[in-house]
Amino acid sequence: MAISSREKNILLLAALVAVVFFVSRISPAVSAMYRERAENIDSISLDIEREQRLISEIDRWQERRQAAELSEAELEKQIFTGGTIPVVEANIQRKLSADARDSGITVNSTRLAERLETDDWLLISQEMSFNTANAANTISFLDKLEVSQPRLRVTDFSINRSRNQYSGSITVVGFARNPSSLVDVLEAR
Repeated sequence: MAISSREKNILLLAALVAVVFFVSRISPAVSAMYRERAENIDSISLDIEREQRLISEIDRWQERRQAAELSEAELEKQIFTGGTIPVVEANIQRKLSADARDSGITVNSTRLAERLETDDWLLISQEMSFNTANAANTISFLDKLEVSQPRLRVTDFSINRSRNQYSGSITVVGFARNPSSLVDVLEAR
């Protein structure tokens, strides 16, 4: 079967129309699908990268949490406890007197504790006057205070020598959670 020249022209025209249709309609659709696929791949790659970064940060945040918990536990050892403010003050006075006695220092007198209250915390200041026969006892006393648990911090210290006797005074501060705020927290639970 022979194709006439007119049929050939019609077929060429149909092929040309098909090519133009393909170029104008199909090619942009295929390009859009390719672009969308590439964007999806980029989005998934970014998601994977973000997830991997989060996974690696989990370890870092867990380490920070553990460090914070250790630090909190260490700080909890440094604060005084008691059901009421006078009990906390007595605990500080007892600790100060015990460290002095263990160091060979004689306590002459202690003043009433002074307190500074904030919302959740107490700063209690305790002053004590003392005597000792050996100046090295004061060094031992200060060393004990420096490592004491709960922690007493020295804010003022003075010592005088008269003959074979050393006399002085010391002011220390201790921290405690405000017992009244602890009651409020427990009642809120």
